[in-house]
Parts: sequence; C-alpha cells; structure tokens
Amino acid sequence: MISAGRILKSLVLVSAVLGTVPALAQEEFPFGFLMTLDAARMPGSKRIPSIEIGDNGEVVLELWCNGGKGQFSVAGNTIVFVPGAMENRNCPPDRAQADSDLMAALGDVATWRRQGDAVTLTGSRSLRFIINTN
Repeated sequence: MISAGRILKSLVLVSAVLGTVPALAQEEFPFGFLMTLDAARMPGSKRIPSIEIGDNGEVVLELWCNGGKGQFSVAGNTIVFVPGAMENRNCPPDRAQADSDLMAALGDVATWRRQGDAVTLTGSRSLRFIINTN
C-alpha cells in the first residue's frame, strides 16, 4: 500500500516539474520582439540601439545614429547575423564609430543565451539586450 507521505512527495515533485515548464518556454529565441541594448546613452543623445526581430528572423536595427536591416539565423544556441542595407544618416564621428563597432560585434556573434528578458549574444564580445515586454 502507498503511504500518504509518498503520495504527498510525488505531488510535490510533479508540481515542481510542471512549475518549470513556463521557465523553459521563456528561454526560446525572442522572435517577434523588440530588444534594446543594455547600455548607457551616449552623451548628448537620447538613443540606445535596438533590434526588432521578426517572426522569420528579419531584423530592423536602430543603432546609435544609423539604422538598417539584417537577418538572424538561429539553430539551437548558435546564431548568425547577416547585415542588410543600412541608412547613412548625418552622424557625429563618435556615434558613427560606435555604430561601426556595434555592427562588427553583431557580425561576429556565434552563440546566444536567454535568461528571462535578457538575451546575450556572444562572439568577439558579448552584447546584452533586454526584451521590451511592455
């Protein structure tokens, strides 16, 4: 015969396992979301780079000054970014350089990791983005 204690332990274990299912679902790549770079604003600017990722990996970029398009390809924890057409706006030299540096870092990403609303793209350097959930 099964004791009440054993049934209670089994129910607690099942509840714990079922409680982790939503956490696993949150760890998927954030297709269909807007993400903002986890960085401070540059002096004299209100902009912070953002990436809007479509359901099929198409990307709309707003950098420190310039903007454009690109494509993410994701398989498991690997990721490849292919830049597309970029707008060349009238940018101060420091922001133009920051845009170039960010595009180079995006071009080097090889893996990604998601923890809640934070997504880290890792390559020659790590880029941390926050998913805009509001």
